[in-house]
Amino acid sequence: MEKKAFIPVAEPVFDGRELEYLSDCIKSGWISSIGKYVTEFEQGFARYIGCRYGVAVHTGTAALHLALAALNVGPGDEVIVPDLTFAATANAVLYTGAKPVLVDVQEDTWNIDPQQVEKAINENTKAVIAVHLYGHPCDIEAILDICDRYGIMLVEDAAEAHGSEYRGKKVGSFGKISIFSFFGNKVITTGEGGICLTDDPDLKQRIEQLRDHGMSTIKKYWHDVVGYNYRMTNLQAAVGVAQLERIDWFVERKRKIAELYKNYLENIGDLILPTEKDYAKNVFWMFTICLREQCKVSRDELMQLLKSEGVDSRPVFFPLHMMPPYYTGKAFPNSEKISKAGLSLPSSAALTEQNVDRICRLITRFIT
Repeated sequence: MEKKAFIPVAEPVFDGRELEYLSDCIKSGWISSIGKYVTEFEQGFARYIGCRYGVAVHTGTAALHLALAALNVGPGDEVIVPDLTFAATANAVLYTGAKPVLVDVQEDTWNIDPQQVEKAINENTKAVIAVHLYGHPCDIEAILDICDRYGIMLVEDAAEAHGSEYRGKKVGSFGKISIFSFFGNKVITTGEGGICLTDDPDLKQRIEQLRDHGMSTIKKYWHDVVGYNYRMTNLQAAVGVAQLERIDWFVERKRKIAELYKNYLENIGDLILPTEKDYAKNVFWMFTICLREQCKVSRDELMQLLKSEGVDSRPVFFPLHMMPPYYTGKAFPNSEKISKAGLSLPSSAALTEQNVDRICRLITRFIT
């Protein structure tokens, strides 16, 4: 019997001008952090999101760290973070010496719950990090209102949400600083990479200085502050420029794949499909489903069954509070429930309708 092709949970698509721009980089000799593609990518991505400035860095985690450092978050400060997110969100807070304060997420969007944010605020609260998880926008107006009333800063972690919109405005354009990731499985990629976006020229300058070892911009090799080597290379940016040229196609492919999944799976009562609130444009970075408690197989069993048929998947993030570096001893019922029951299905823009059909037929067979 012929073995069916393996379907990975994510894979990049490079069928634009990536090779052309990489070759240009190599021929020019400008392969490190100085080069035209870095500037072009920074300006182009900022323009796409609707911000004045972009500062490209080598990872999304570095972008988070720089955002907090530029806002002078440090020891004695607290930063409110959703309990259900990738660990980098909390790690960046810890890098600064501040304390991440975890709050539960909403049951339907899986994003940080504004009511829980307000309850967690005290005199030490310096900022809130709103994560647009799996591509669905947070209820950003509610969070902004809270931040304004209490005089705290909003940082958007839009690592998974390139092109997502809140009431017609792209996420990443609301916070004091926002960040995106360009890891290989993101909507667009530079292999590894990230960016900080802001409308504040002073913050932009501070982020740039911290990115480059804290070096003075007017006195070479003079260091005014302790900084970091977080620069993006021209090679990475060259790939990013090519990807950015087709970002609308990537976003629409993600949404089309989600539509296909929903059409196949919406009538299976044991599944909870990802939502799209009336205020949101969800890019469905990962098409992530949850199994209801009455389902005859567990999440882990379904993942193993899919794997046996050559279909990759991945579990939802562990709640931060359950892991040793962030343990709180508190209960976060929504994040615990979603994490236990959730799995992400293959979500690459390269997926075909035949791929989705095969995946959904397998799911239907295994759980009904």
